[in-house]
Amino acid sequence: MRYRTLDPKLIIETAERLEGRVADRFPEAGLRGVAAELVSLSRDLAKAAKTLEAPIWWLRGIIVAAVIAGALIFLFVGTILPLIHISQADDAVQSVQGIEATINMIILAVLGFLALIRTEERIKQVFRQLHGLRSLIHVIDMHQLTKDPAALSASFKPTAHSPARLTNAADLARYLDYCSEMLSITGKIAALFAQSVNDAVVIAGVNDIENLASNLSRKIWQKITLIDGRPAAPQPSPAPGPASQAARLPPRAPAP
Repeated sequence: MRYRTLDPKLIIETAERLEGRVADRFPEAGLRGVAAELVSLSRDLAKAAKTLEAPIWWLRGIIVAAVIAGALIFLFVGTILPLIHISQADDAVQSVQGIEATINMIILAVLGFLALIRTEERIKQVFRQLHGLRSLIHVIDMHQLTKDPAALSASFKPTAHSPARLTNAADLARYLDYCSEMLSITGKIAALFAQSVNDAVVIAGVNDIENLASNLSRKIWQKITLIDGRPAAPQPSPAPGPASQAARLPPRAPAP
């Protein structure tokens, strides 16, 4: 069962490790703050998802109390209440059946009302948490927008309003890869709610978050592919040494 459920602790550890990697390579970049926010959000949302897994004891207590109350009322009407006050036997049977149907209808209506209220509260709570996750996904996308592989071209000429760009291919690829990893972690955090709350509306919301993260990650990997497909920069030729200079000198004429 270990690999059949998501472990929030491992997701948080992955986010913390990613934050450390971003801090080591880009200590002054704004992406470091985004990675720290991802760690904080993963802790908060993991705790919120764990809370939703807990049983609703007060609702279970109300259900049990309603069932017991219905059984006692039916017992009172069927046995304790003297039926001699009812004129005909058929009237007694019909009266008991009518009372029983009314009680059942009331109990079911109350339980259904409570269940709907609690389900609505859970769904609203989940979507409040997912809203912050969706916002962070868009923040990650904003950080990768200006990381364009075209800036690596020798013919690229920035304008006066051009943002600061990474001109090293390896650093640019690592920056984009970190953004892709962050998006992947956001999808795993969202999946914790689908694991905790088995509701069609919640699952649809989680799928929407995962699709958004996957689509943005696919766009990032297109940039990484362009970086990897660039031709390698020509290596400068070594400075000519004395031996190579001597090899290029014309041969001397033989002495007479």
